[in-house]
Amino acid sequence: MSYALSSALQSAVYQALLDDAALTALVGTAVYDALPVGAVPSMYVSLGPETVTDASDATGVGAVHQFSISVVSDTPAFAAVKTAAGAVSDVLHGADLTLSRGRLILMTFERAAATRIDGASGRQIDLRFKARVEDE
Repeated sequence: MSYALSSALQSAVYQALLDDAALTALVGTAVYDALPVGAVPSMYVSLGPETVTDASDATGVGAVHQFSISVVSDTPAFAAVKTAAGAVSDVLHGADLTLSRGRLILMTFERAAATRIDGASGRQIDLRFKARVEDE
């Protein structure tokens, strides 16, 4: 197993989200690896936790990355957050991303959970994706 491709995968995911016109129309450039200090926009996308397991075999070194992307809004309605979460899913499910190291074999959407936050005044949708990568 190798964790060596984690940074390359995260960078490619981050850039794909920033480069998508549909998502940008909804959240602008508010796609974060780490939340900025101070005020955040009314709605934003945040890269979340990741779990990595070995997927190496006789042909080479590989790993399966399960990671979360959150769409967060300070408004009480789900419609806009669901639209933005759908855009995130459209960008990543089945994506053919170029990594700075290794290669992406397959990326799929696994599940999502929509919740109320901040005493029901805000909304959050956590999407989980699975990416299979191999080192070249």
